[in-house]
Amino acid sequence: MIKTKNLKKIFTTEEVETTALNDVNLDIKSGEFVAIMGPSGCGKSTLLNILGLLDNPSDGEYFFLNDEVSKFTERQRASFRKANIGFVFQSFNLIDELSVYENVELPLLYLGLSTGERKEKVGKQLEYMNISHRKNHFPQQLSGGQQQRVAVARAIVADPKIILADEPTGNLDSANGDEVMKLLTELNQNGTTIVMVTHSPAYADYCHRTIHLFDGQIVTENVNGKFHV
Repeated sequence: MIKTKNLKKIFTTEEVETTALNDVNLDIKSGEFVAIMGPSGCGKSTLLNILGLLDNPSDGEYFFLNDEVSKFTERQRASFRKANIGFVFQSFNLIDELSVYENVELPLLYLGLSTGERKEKVGKQLEYMNISHRKNHFPQQLSGGQQQRVAVARAIVADPKIILADEPTGNLDSANGDEVMKLLTELNQNGTTIVMVTHSPAYADYCHRTIHLFDGQIVTENVNGKFHV
């Protein structure tokens, strides 16, 4: 599903040049559940932003389902994201002024689905996430765990090909964190490809594979308990 070749990202200011990613070569197959780990500042979120077409690399190639997408314009990236990628963030990123139902419905509005289609899809995901009874509530009326369930429902309501999760349990206690990981595992078992940034070795163990970044490079890869350096 995903292949990167010599991916680089350099941030430049008037005084300093910072290499966030340096020759990252990555393959992710359809149906995988992959964890990305490493110390703060090693390039994890930068890599996820590029995989999610929220940013472009400075150099290198990025193939998504055999399409070379790294040189897309902003308009092309936005169109591609809407059709293929769901996001789950540490800070939930729900819109406070919208109800639970409206937050989950939002990606479908961008896709131009009819009212009936939106109602069916949103209702299905709210029921799946066990938050139908909260559909008319607003984010600030929910617990952290409930907010993240809403965020996951929003990420999957348009049936994306891949979910990118950036520290999805970072703002949750262990019980709610475990619940979110079980939801992601179930989604993966049903066929959704997931790439997750995490600091937690315990949550990385839920994944098929763990990629370790250090100073913008992949340094080790753990597959089924075996290290590949």
